[in-house]
Amino acid sequence: MTENLFKELCECEQIEALALGGSRAGENFDENSDYDVYVYCTEPVPENIRREILSRYCSVMEIGNHFWEYEDNCRLNNGVDIDILYRNLNDFSAEVADVAEKFHAHNGYTTCMWHNLLNCKIIYDRDGNLAAAKKRFSIEYPQQLRENIIEHNMALIHKAMPAYDGQIIKASKRGDIISVNHRTAAFFESYFDVLFALNSVTHPGEKRLIELCKKSCAVLPDKFEENIIRLLNDMYGEPCRTADDLFNIVTELEKVF
Repeated sequence: MTENLFKELCECEQIEALALGGSRAGENFDENSDYDVYVYCTEPVPENIRREILSRYCSVMEIGNHFWEYEDNCRLNNGVDIDILYRNLNDFSAEVADVAEKFHAHNGYTTCMWHNLLNCKIIYDRDGNLAAAKKRFSIEYPQQLRENIIEHNMALIHKAMPAYDGQIIKASKRGDIISVNHRTAAFFESYFDVLFALNSVTHPGEKRLIELCKKSCAVLPDKFEENIIRLLNDMYGEPCRTADDLFNIVTELEKVF
């Protein structure tokens, strides 16, 4: 089914490349795994054309969603979800270059797009530009980028005046559980960014992070998983322990530098 869908999409003159990401780009998927499809366009493909193509393969279609990237979120006729993201390759490459070549750190998830490019499975590449981009950025993890990510995100985790740990503790004392949840999520965005950078590993995204860290990171804090689980359990069950939990996570992280 997807082979024919991809073939029809790639017949659109605006599309220069198409790639699979996520589990479908590798070997760890099953028949129920979702599809993450990245379509690189020289100019936008009209919505009516996309709708006409997708209607032959999908039972549910949301065309032109823009909650994150510009995408079509659909369900194939076999019940499997498929997300089709539309990108300009030059813009995307510039975004990756800002990280991999200019060493700019973000507030978490710094190297996710770089990881996405390196690990995607190219299905169609009309002029070879996507393969050329993969080759360009298939480089050793830059030491300067590593240092910048760690410095920037450690400040957000603990060192800066508005650091997340302090915000979490204040919110917990106020009993503001929504704020606790919000700031804790941000805390872990920076925390995992530091861990992947520390190990010179590109960031794989937001799913299964504990499992992937244990698999790909040679250097991890002592009681890595145990301390994370304790904090998450105490946030709502025993909020008086939150400050100690955060202290333990930060202390163990600082020990591995």
